[in-house]
Amino acid sequence: MTDTSEARSADGAAPADEQSRLRRLTRYLPLIAPVLLWAVPCGVLLYAGQHWPLPVALGGTALSVLGLVVMPLAMMRGHGRRQQDRAAIVGDTLLGAAWVLFTWSVLLGVLLRLALTVAGVGDGQERARIVTWAVLGVTAVLLAWGYAEARRVPRVRRLDVEVPRLGAGLDGTRVVLITDTHYGPLDRARWSARVCDKVNALDADLVCHTGDIADGTAERRRAQAAPLGTVQATRARVYVTGNHEYYSEAQGWVDLMDELGWEPLRNRHLLLERGGDTLVVAGVDDVTAESSGLAGHRAHLAGALDGADPGLPVLLLAHQPKFIDRAVAGGVDLQLSGHTHGGQIWPFHHLVRLDQPALAGLSRHGDRTLLYTSRGTGFWGPPFRVFAPSEITLLVLRSAPGRNEG
Repeated sequence: MTDTSEARSADGAAPADEQSRLRRLTRYLPLIAPVLLWAVPCGVLLYAGQHWPLPVALGGTALSVLGLVVMPLAMMRGHGRRQQDRAAIVGDTLLGAAWVLFTWSVLLGVLLRLALTVAGVGDGQERARIVTWAVLGVTAVLLAWGYAEARRVPRVRRLDVEVPRLGAGLDGTRVVLITDTHYGPLDRARWSARVCDKVNALDADLVCHTGDIADGTAERRRAQAAPLGTVQATRARVYVTGNHEYYSEAQGWVDLMDELGWEPLRNRHLLLERGGDTLVVAGVDDVTAESSGLAGHRAHLAGALDGADPGLPVLLLAHQPKFIDRAVAGGVDLQLSGHTHGGQIWPFHHLVRLDQPALAGLSRHGDRTLLYTSRGTGFWGPPFRVFAPSEITLLVLRSAPGRNEG
């Protein structure tokens, strides 16, 4: 007769062992990833049948080793305790360049080489050298374009969003969303002012910032954030914290936004009234708030909706799309989020989707709840955006057709 308790123990041991191995792998990932980012392109471009002259091979290898050493050191000095902006710029730029070079070394190293072989182009050495020059050319073009995309003032993305419970008096309400401005080591005070000018040209009733204002404390990034004080809205300017605020003294950012005339919606709501109808505009702290250790900071939807009429439509600001499950359970009509950057540098969006339920745009969850996920207004870290353009979003809220009759 089988001992069922022993069987259960044996069955449970395998998943436990797998989780343990996964944790060990995750622990070593920061060490493995930089090596792969630099070693794979080095192998594909220099040692995959090209037979370069020795000085070329040694020079290319030396550059790869230099990148492998400098990148993590610069990032540690830039984002660690020292917070050296120049080091952060060097480390972040190398990270972005290495990611693009790695991606296209793998893709073209396999696909282009296969296509050239099938087409019978040249011998092995000639095909290998064609791949090398193609990878370098594509990488250079994408980095130049990606840098320009990251530094430009975002285009306005406009869409109508039907909110069935929205009263007819609120039909046509203009909501502007900016998020993930990430003011940081690269001084973007002029860019910030131009973004705010573009927002002001949209004649918004409500302007929302869904967090990740900056990388660094409010005191350190005040000059870049100051133009946010010029933003205009006919009804309100509202803000919620993102996860990056909790790396940089979040309460300081809450206080600064309040000083600049924005309404920090920290697990609370306000009412937007027009034409005899009312919209509940609520906000919650980021989901990482509670683990930050800051007193009173946590994502608390029940607190945000406390006292609100359950019959009224709810617009919720929550930094991360993953909050949508709680929004659905709470009967929220529309959640506005950022955080994903749309992946920022292709194909990083595949990794983002492992953590978040939506990457960008409008999606439906449950019977009632809509989620709009912005690709972000700025950029984080590497000053590049590749196939993931930034945006300023204008959402025009529409009531159900029947509500506009009569």
